[in-house]
Amino acid sequence: MDSLDLKLPGYMVYCVVISCLGSFSNGWVIGSANVPGEATHNCANGSAHVASSAFPDCLPMDTSLWGFAVSSFCVGGLVAGLVGGAIQTKYGRKKTIIFNNIFWIIGGLLIAVSVHPAMFIIGRILCGIACGLGSLATPTYVGEVSTVKARGTMGTCNQFAIVIGILLASLIGLPLANVPLWRINYAIVAIPAIAQFFLMASCVESPRYLVSINRMEEARESLQKLRPGANIENEFYAMVELQMGAAAARAICSGASAGQMDIKDEKDISTDMEDGNNEGGVRESMNMIEIFKDPLIRRIALTVITLHIIQQLIGMNAVMYYSTTIFNMSFDANMSMYMAIVTTAVNFAATILSLILIDRMGRRPLLLIAEVGACIFSVLLIIGYVYSVGPLLIVSVFGYVVSFAIGVGPIPWMMTSELTPVYASSSVGAIATATNWAMNFLIGQCFPVIFAAIKGYSFAIFAAVAALAVVFTYFKVPETKGRPVEDIVDGFRR
Repeated sequence: MDSLDLKLPGYMVYCVVISCLGSFSNGWVIGSANVPGEATHNCANGSAHVASSAFPDCLPMDTSLWGFAVSSFCVGGLVAGLVGGAIQTKYGRKKTIIFNNIFWIIGGLLIAVSVHPAMFIIGRILCGIACGLGSLATPTYVGEVSTVKARGTMGTCNQFAIVIGILLASLIGLPLANVPLWRINYAIVAIPAIAQFFLMASCVESPRYLVSINRMEEARESLQKLRPGANIENEFYAMVELQMGAAAARAICSGASAGQMDIKDEKDISTDMEDGNNEGGVRESMNMIEIFKDPLIRRIALTVITLHIIQQLIGMNAVMYYSTTIFNMSFDANMSMYMAIVTTAVNFAATILSLILIDRMGRRPLLLIAEVGACIFSVLLIIGYVYSVGPLLIVSVFGYVVSFAIGVGPIPWMMTSELTPVYASSSVGAIATATNWAMNFLIGQCFPVIFAAIKGYSFAIFAAVAALAVVFTYFKVPETKGRPVEDIVDGFRR
């Protein structure tokens, strides 16, 4: 059986699941400050050592400082996104994922033993560094090890793990939302981080990455392990061809056709390259300046970056942040907190739906449906808020969350690796990741000011972004379902 026809080989699924433990940690960091937030910064005894002689009961912060403390992890994510491309190019996807866990472990434990708001903020920034680097390395690794037929489902696992992390952080946060147990809630992120640190060692390095650094025999072995019992010749040839050109691929892979290939020894490969039998040898990884000089990669990069800008400016974080305020219009404060958790559960259920549909419907249709839905429900949010129609607000929040979760949430991360050849993937991914975190921070800082000034009308901004997103997706975003990366990249040449 040809490896291009495989869907879900067991070892590949195992590697994807283990790599997505980092995405779970990412989700936990996002959700960990939600439920126990009041106990963390606004408890009855303030900084007094009542519950414990070693630690203050909480870390008193006013609303603005608490808002910055919670969102400070975005700063770490932005920094890590910018440098992450160079890190995963130099050290590989696997090692980057493994050692990235150190930041979650140190950051989570630092928050747990905080005696001053500054320690809390530094811990959040360290966790943010791990989130930023993980949000680049994990989707890249998943996209590069997945089979063509299951790449969508496997890619959605990244977002699925994030949503599970957010949901469990909210649920487990309920009994921990008191003094002094709130500290445990922030330390829990160290558990999946430690697990991934050791378990990731049992996974192979990305074969595409190994091809990019000219470790052909290891790449072949890695790919064969990911595709047990299948003929990998066509898939391996396509990887080499994209990275090094057709002539070099023929020099490396003997035989008249891609279906009859054996790797030559390194001496033969070097001789072929020296004799000019390739189209330039191994393509060096592009830096963040070079990707905008190359016309082909520039088109791909702008498409990817725009998808990430849309993901944040479409307003999911703002809607989730103000969901409690919206629910307060129909429920008391206690019930509103539980309704906010129900909203996270709806996000979880919709992500499962995306997992099922992504390789059936394709990326473009699902993304278009999600963007149209986000636009419609943003408009309904405005109507419900302006005219104080509680039931309409609740339906709109749930509808908006479903729209986001089935498409706008998972697909930009997935398409970053699907659209980009490996020699440009780290730099394109780094800029896209940094842009995503920058937009996340921008929304977190600016939207409260906008909301305070114009209230429910502020959701019109998100409706407009969603409408523009529909136009962009329709005209500029290609379908990637069932297509090898090589074919997708070739499509941008036309």
